[in-house]
Amino acid sequence: MREQIRRVPAYLWDPDRRQTKNNLRYKVRRIAMKVRIEDTCTACGLCVDTCPEVFELGDELAQVITEEVPAEHEESVQQAADECPVEAIIVE
Repeated sequence: MREQIRRVPAYLWDPDRRQTKNNLRYKVRRIAMKVRIEDTCTACGLCVDTCPEVFELGDELAQVITEEVPAEHEESVQQAADECPVEAIIVE
């Protein structure tokens, strides 16, 4: 599972704090994984079988239910992208 962490200086999220040389605090914020499906999808249903919480099968191709993937489903979404036979699942 790939997790991206972005550090934000305390003075950006807490206006009462002043940035000083010795008093720099950081708030760690998790950047959510995003997923989309390209038009090359063949609607084989493999992604829906792997992670039905994020993917659903539409009329002609699979669809993403939620663009931002919940943290608990990131591994299964990455697995679905890796196993897609036409590589139509794009994980960002």
